[in-house]
Amino acid sequence: MAKQYDVLFRLLLLGDSGVGKTCLLCRFTDNQFHPAHISTIGVDFKMKTIEVDGIKVRIQIWDTAGQERYQTITKQYYRRAQTKVEEIVQEVFDACKTNHHVSQFVLHRDKHFHYLKRGLRQLTEAYECLDASRPWLCYWILHSLELLDEPIPQSVASDVCQFLSRCQSPQGGFGGGPGQDPHLAPTYAAVNALCIIGTEEAFGVINRKKLLEYLHSLKQPDGSFLMHVGGEVDVRSAYCAASVASLTNILTPALFAGTAEWIARCQNWEGGIGGVPGMEAHGGYTFCGMAALVILKQEHLLDLRSLLRWVTHRQMRFEGGFQGRCNKLVDGCYSFWQAGLLPLLHRALHARGDTALSMTHWMLDQSALQEYILLCCQCPAGGLLDKPGKSRDFYHTCYCLSGLAIAQHFGSGDLHHEVVLGVPENRLQATHPVYNIAPEKVVRAVMHFLQLPVPNLEPEATE
Repeated sequence: MAKQYDVLFRLLLLGDSGVGKTCLLCRFTDNQFHPAHISTIGVDFKMKTIEVDGIKVRIQIWDTAGQERYQTITKQYYRRAQTKVEEIVQEVFDACKTNHHVSQFVLHRDKHFHYLKRGLRQLTEAYECLDASRPWLCYWILHSLELLDEPIPQSVASDVCQFLSRCQSPQGGFGGGPGQDPHLAPTYAAVNALCIIGTEEAFGVINRKKLLEYLHSLKQPDGSFLMHVGGEVDVRSAYCAASVASLTNILTPALFAGTAEWIARCQNWEGGIGGVPGMEAHGGYTFCGMAALVILKQEHLLDLRSLLRWVTHRQMRFEGGFQGRCNKLVDGCYSFWQAGLLPLLHRALHARGDTALSMTHWMLDQSALQEYILLCCQCPAGGLLDKPGKSRDFYHTCYCLSGLAIAQHFGSGDLHHEVVLGVPENRLQATHPVYNIAPEKVVRAVMHFLQLPVPNLEPEATE
């Protein structure tokens, strides 16, 4: 029997219950809409054949039930995806087995440098979707360069300062680009980028009084912060607010009243921290929550042992990298979001008198993490990525390198100890585990702004 189509596509619809997956599918396949459609049980199936430029295309679509109800289906999807990732990673590892020498573990510094250098001056059209994240691009690139110990030319630094000054809002804080509304995420990125530059020009960009006013406008009665006026609340906003306030010397008790207690309520039964109280623990939120509490000197509010158990179980036994949540795949960016928690936990547990802590290593497999980043996360043309088969980008370049730095450097001062996998040239500069910029840049910024008084927001008396 002759085939009734030229090309076959198989699609799978995933998502929560009641969001309209089946209605969308029926509209496409049958041109019908049922406002009171019965919920899908298990898996349903639809087919449609269309013609595109004279080619008959058949589409087979599996419509699944809400994954929060049918966890067995979710496990099947995860199991197959996890198996596929392990197969790809195994291929990378096998390629090195025949010549398993330290020379296999090489950080392609020059290629990463040229990729980053180009990004500061010109971006491809693929970055159009990040038009509201331009301070982030500045931060990701500048921080990656400082980790590689590549100096930033004065002319480039000055251009970045001028650009970020145009992103600063008259209301206080920074938007995602010139003329855009202020938002705590690009505010965090802009302040970090300016602190990395660390010049008088850079520090002078920040309008501290307006920034303090803006932070107060986002503060909620329960201690949390909005991400932007009229926006969502989650742990990221608390961290972004605490980070910029502490770096610029505008952190006041009134501004953060109740914030530490609110963050502590976001720790769930798993041990990690969710976006808001009651949510699933997530690596990014957990880092933000823990780092904010370190800034506020309130780490003791968390169940630290439970948090330690949760984060150490996120390091993948086979790949060596970290996953962001339970039953998720490895991702290079969590090399920082998860591994960066370990120095913070080490410090907090040491302050509590825990005598079982190592004096030379963090509580993770530092060599395995470096192996995953060096073998599986480097793009041959420069830049780093999530996992083999994914595309490079500045976000993953920044956080893969940050995680690599965390894995290479233990402690500071007399306790500083290095574990550098591969050739000595793989060594990166250290990063501050709270702010994720160079430790000396944190000190420079803090010392600069400590010389300035905290802005007074009280209205001036009139005669």
